[in-house]
This record gives sequence, C-alpha cells and structure tokens, in this order.
Amino acid sequence: MATANPRRGYILGLIAYTIWGLFPLYFKAIAAVPALEIIVHRALWSALFGAALLLFWKHPGWWRELRDNPRRFAVLGCSGLLIASNWLVYVWAVNNGRMLEASLGYYINPLINVLLGLLLLGERLRRLQWLAVGLAALGVLQQVWQLGSLPWVSLVLALTFGFYGLIRKQAPVAALPGLVVETWLLLPLALGWLLLHPAAMTSQASFWSTPEAFWLIAAGPITLVPLVCFNAAARHLPYTTLGFLQYLAPTLVLLQAIFLFGEHFAPATLASFVCIWAGLLVYSVDIWLSLRRRGQSV
Repeated sequence: MATANPRRGYILGLIAYTIWGLFPLYFKAIAAVPALEIIVHRALWSALFGAALLLFWKHPGWWRELRDNPRRFAVLGCSGLLIASNWLVYVWAVNNGRMLEASLGYYINPLINVLLGLLLLGERLRRLQWLAVGLAALGVLQQVWQLGSLPWVSLVLALTFGFYGLIRKQAPVAALPGLVVETWLLLPLALGWLLLHPAAMTSQASFWSTPEAFWLIAAGPITLVPLVCFNAAARHLPYTTLGFLQYLAPTLVLLQAIFLFGEHFAPATLASFVCIWAGLLVYSVDIWLSLRRRGQSV
C-alpha cells in the first residue's frame, strides 16, 4: 500500500469539494434544458464516460465480486435511484432559485447520517451528538414556523443522500465501479424516457449544434472527476478530516446563491442556518474530542 501523503490528500479533497460546490454554475449553463432531461443525460453520459474510465483505472476483481454476489446489483439499483432523485431535486432547485435550500440540505446531511445510524444501525449517540441533532431539528422547525411549510428541498436532498450512503454500505463496491454500475442500471430508464419523449429538447437534431449540447455531454466527466479526486483523497487523509472538507461545497453554493444569483437571505432563513451551523460545530467538536481521547490525529 502506498504511503499516505496528507498534502496530496488535502489538494485532491479540495478539488473534489470545490467542483461539487461550483456545480450550480454548470447547471445554470444548461438551465434551458428541463431538470429531468438533464438527469437522463447525466446518467447516460456518466455511464459511457465511466465505462471508458474503468478501462484505464483498474479495479481488479470488482466485476467478479459483483457477479458472485448478485444481491449487490439490487442494492446498487436502489442506490442508483436514490442518487438520481438527489440529482433531480438539486438541479431543479438550482435552476428555480432555491439554491439556499439546496445548500441547507447538504449542511444537514452529516447530522442526518448520525440520526440514520441511531435509528437503523443501532448506533448510540454521545451527548454532544444528541445536542447537534437537536440543533439541526430546531433549524428545520424554525423554517416550518416562519414559512408555514417544510423546507422539502433541503430535507429531500439530505435524506436521499443520507440513505444513499447507508445503502452503499450494504454493497461494499469501490466508489468508481459502484457509481458506474449504478448509472448502467439507470440506462434502461434513461433510454426509455428518451424513446417515450420524442419531442424532448435533446431529441431534436438542431439541439446538438448548440453550446448546451457540449455542456450536456460534459455531464459524464463533470460527474465522475470529483468522485475520482475524492476517492484518491480518501486514501491519503483520515476520513474524519475529509468529512470536515465537505462543508466547503454547501458554503460555495450558499455564497453563489447570495452574491451571484441574488437569492434573498431572509432573517428566517438565516436563523435556520445559524441553528444548523451550531449543530455542525457541536458535531465537529464531538469528533475532535473523541479522536483526541483515542490519541488519533485529525
């Protein structure tokens, strides 16, 4: 096994989360294409680009493992539907002026993971973790009280990604082969949708001579490159450190929403974010204290 290189790990992790955080700029470039149609093409081009990438970036034995454990195909099919749902809501939110809600969803996600571990995996929460989850719940309740409705974009994004991670734990497949197989399993749905919607924008020959066509094809590498960087960074950094870096992505989304796309950061929304940020701070302190007690470095 290669020696860990923390410097390389930080750089790769920052690249991955920066790309994820700048995704809104990409989706704004193809805002003329309906969100569902974008996701259909994202699955299609990710499957093609991923298959090509697997030819060069070897993962010995991954196909044999899947073939010998056919149940994992069903698990990856479920996780594929979850990640596609997450993509769909995210793209819709970005292109419909709901980026602040999208950002809030990804801030909530780590705390949703803690809650899922408690409810579904029988994990026990420490006192500070309970406080962190409680603060997150307070943030959601603040939105409900002020807006009179659930922040459904935030909750759907957090829950779909949380359950996605939970389900992937049931199929121990490496990150890239796992995502590629997920997109392969989505291909019948994607191709079926295109066949059933001949009037779709991307079904017209004239579309493929527009700049949007290039950006749509780029969905493959744009989806997979940050995953490759993340996977490589995970080999050089403690996973907890990588977890702290994840806050970069929703922070970039938040900043773009306010300063580039003019979304209104209302006091009620700010109050919800403050509760979530406080919860994340408590959660981070709990992890740091836990590692310190075990004599580990973050």
